[in-house]
Amino acid sequence: MTKKVGDTMNFFDHLKELRRKLLFSIVFFILSFIICFYFSKQLFVFLAKPLTDILGEGNGLIYTALQEAFLTNVKVSFFTAAFISFPFLSYQIWSFVSPGLLKKEKSISFPTLVAIPFLFLLGASTVYYLISPIAWKFFLSFQSSQSDLINITLQAKMNEYLSLMMTFIFAFGLAFQLPVVLLLCVRFSILTIEQLVSFRKYAIVLSFVFAAIITPPDPFSQISLALPIILLYEISILISKFLEKKKKNKKDA
Repeated sequence: MTKKVGDTMNFFDHLKELRRKLLFSIVFFILSFIICFYFSKQLFVFLAKPLTDILGEGNGLIYTALQEAFLTNVKVSFFTAAFISFPFLSYQIWSFVSPGLLKKEKSISFPTLVAIPFLFLLGASTVYYLISPIAWKFFLSFQSSQSDLINITLQAKMNEYLSLMMTFIFAFGLAFQLPVVLLLCVRFSILTIEQLVSFRKYAIVLSFVFAAIITPPDPFSQISLALPIILLYEISILISKFLEKKKKNKKDA
């Protein structure tokens, strides 16, 4: 039974409470995985839609190994279940540490927990609805017809397509966390707004380096990730200035 905030809890009580919350998170993930696996085919169809819409009717994805289709469904289920379970896990951790936080720290930590999955979803949506249709058309433009010297036709494998799509989603979801990181650094006085502004030119270079490491080795993928990171960096500076001005006006009042 969970003790109230005012009650005294020793070290072992904290460990029991942490174990209980982690157990809830694991059970929630397992249930999410089972439900996602039941709908794994529909989930994969949804993820493959940006490509299949371009390929047209009668064209789709293939698999060449006996277990490939099954393992692809498992990956889809695991990936979706992890995404669904993350907010629940974050809340369990926050509820465990929140009794020991100050009022100011609570006012910062809870909005951060809300912002992280929202920004990840925003990054994933950017990939699904904007980046991937353009990227797939770019890659498919290298196909050749029968009139050329050689016929080159795409036969995309399920597993390889899913890995590429998940890489894009993870890369953009991770990149879209940049405003949260920078705003927290400014709020806790780790960085100043002036330092963010002066570091801008280095941030541009690091954005392309990050994009080159985490995305497939083609210029389009790297540019499509680097540009949003640079834009998010500028947005973080603007939000920091707005919050700093608001804080200063409140202090003057």
